[in-house]
Amino acid sequence: MTTLADRPNTALVIVDVQNGVVAGAPGRDEVVANINTLVARARADGAAVVWVQHADEQLVEGSEAWEYVPELDRGDGEPVVHKHYGDSFEATDLEAVLAELGVGRLIVAGAQTDACIRSTLHGAFVRGYDVTLVSDAHTTEDLSEWGAPPPELVIAHTNLYWKYQTAPGRTAGAVQTADVTFDG
Repeated sequence: MTTLADRPNTALVIVDVQNGVVAGAPGRDEVVANINTLVARARADGAAVVWVQHADEQLVEGSEAWEYVPELDRGDGEPVVHKHYGDSFEATDLEAVLAELGVGRLIVAGAQTDACIRSTLHGAFVRGYDVTLVSDAHTTEDLSEWGAPPPELVIAHTNLYWKYQTAPGRTAGAVQTADVTFDG
């Protein structure tokens, strides 16, 4: 039901599952395993897989921290979008990549829940995409010493509010890996 014309396809968008982002994140291994399941299913169903990779002062391009975790295998020809802001659309070619692929529906997984995931969800939604968050395929670091809730609560809250997100002509939702479909 996307508001984007002639964009019937679905893409799996994997945000920032990089060594320096998910090291020590709660449920890291389970999240990475779920993302691997999603990648395999997307490829089998012929859906696009788009990788997003963040760079900043802590994630220096080309460094080990900047690299995607070794358990994930980016396929040949799958687009990689490089970003410097939380929203994966901001000052990147993500919109152009998705337009070329005819994508109007996004399935989103990755890290960090309370930063790049939330920013990308909202960035996609306001641009007219249907956006589904995979509730058991995202994680975040523990920022509770700075006043944030514990990571498990950040994840649960994000899943809760995204499940009920609404806007005219668009759909949103949060589903578990086992319930993800790529056929619209």
